[in-house]
Amino acid sequence: MKDQGARPELVCPAGSLRALQAAVDAGADAVYLGLKDATNARNFAGLNFDDAQVREGVAYAHARGAKVLMALNTFADARDPGPWRRAVDKAVALGADALIVADTAVMAYCRDTHPALRLHLSVQASATSHAAIEFYRQRYGIQRAVLPRVLTLQQVGNVIKNTDVDIEVFGFGSLCVMVEGRCALSSYATGQSPNNAGVCSPPSAVRWQEGAAGVQARLNGVLIDCYAPDEPRGYPTLCKGRFDVQGERDYALEEPTSLNTLAILPELIGMGVKAIKIEGRQRSAAYVEQVTRVWRAAIDQAAAAVGRYSVQPEWSATLARHAEGQQHTLGAYNRPWR
Repeated sequence: MKDQGARPELVCPAGSLRALQAAVDAGADAVYLGLKDATNARNFAGLNFDDAQVREGVAYAHARGAKVLMALNTFADARDPGPWRRAVDKAVALGADALIVADTAVMAYCRDTHPALRLHLSVQASATSHAAIEFYRQRYGIQRAVLPRVLTLQQVGNVIKNTDVDIEVFGFGSLCVMVEGRCALSSYATGQSPNNAGVCSPPSAVRWQEGAAGVQARLNGVLIDCYAPDEPRGYPTLCKGRFDVQGERDYALEEPTSLNTLAILPELIGMGVKAIKIEGRQRSAAYVEQVTRVWRAAIDQAAAAVGRYSVQPEWSATLARHAEGQQHTLGAYNRPWR
C-alpha cells in the first residue's frame, strides 16, 4: 500500500557539476545526471559529466544526504550495445544510487550483471499504464517509474492505485506533448533519432539566418520559425515551430510553454506520488538553484500544512522568469473538456 500524503522526493536536474552542487545546496533530495555520450537523452556539447566529475558529484551529494541518479535513458544501438553496458558498469563503480533506464536490453544487463542496482523506468520508455509498469517490474525489477507528460491527474491516480512501483511525475520544466520515447519528428528532419542520439535538435543541424523579415530558425534546412528582430527566440525544435496551416501562421503542435504543477501539488501528494521531477539538465546552474528553492519550499509547505497550502506570489514570479515563452500550463493534468 502506498504511503499516501507522504512528502515526495524532489528530483532536480544536473547538467554540470556546478548545477549539481546548486541543486543539493538548494534542497534537492536527489539529482539526476548523464555521461558525456549518447547514453543519455541530453547529449549536448558542453553538458554532462566525465568520470571524475561524477565521482566528485556523488561525494558532494552523499555528504549532504542527497542521492545521485544516473540517466542511461536512450535506446542502445543493437549493432554495438557496448557503450551502454560500460555506462552501467561505470555508474555502479562511481556510486550512483540508481539508474534511469528506457531500453529493455539495458535493463536486462542491469538485472543479470548488477542485481542489487536500483532501476528507475525512464519517461523515454513511454509507460502510461499500470499494466506496462508492472511488466517492467516483473521482468526487470524496476522500483520507480517516471510517467510521461500526457496523463491526466485522474489517470496518474489510477496508475498509482494499481502498481507497487513508486511513481515519479514531472513538476516543472519543458513540456513534451509527444509520447516520449516514440517521437520521430527530429529524425524525419535530421536523420538522427532523439531517442538514440540523445538530442531533439542536434546542434550540428541548427542554423540561424538573418534576413530583412527577421531571423529564420532552420533544422537541417527545414524552416521552423521566423522571429522579429526584437522577439525572444527559443531553441528550435520541430514540435514548437510556427507553420502556415490553412492560411494561418501559428504553433501547429505545441507552444513554447513550461509545465508548472504548483497549483495541484497537494493533489499529487495526496494520491501518493513518490517523487516530483524538475526538467532542465540543459539549463543553467542559476535556473537549477532558483527553481529548486521554490519547489523545496512548496513541497515542505504542502506536506506540513495539509489543507492550508497556497501558491506564494514569489514562487510564481520566480518560475515565470524561467518558463519557456514566459508562460506556463498544467498540460495534460488539466483537460477541461473531459
